[in-house]
Amino acid sequence: MNLLLSHAMTEHPHNPLQGMTLEAILTILVDRHGWETLAQRINVRCFTSDPSIKSSLTFLRKTPWARQKVEAWYLYDLRRGYT
Repeated sequence: MNLLLSHAMTEHPHNPLQGMTLEAILTILVDRHGWETLAQRINVRCFTSDPSIKSSLTFLRKTPWARQKVEAWYLYDLRRGYT
């Protein structure tokens, strides 16, 4: 573990999103659930029409409510025991 990530985890030990990039979170959700399930759960065009990590990241970075839904789903998965 690098020093910066170690420091971030020490500063925010109870925040499971600390040190996680949006790209990593999205990739994990796509791997676990697939684009179709993402589109059903969070109805945004970047998940329904020719989805890609790149286009989804562009949209999510500009749209806080959608990003919050993606992060909330990731946290829900963590509580359910997905690792």
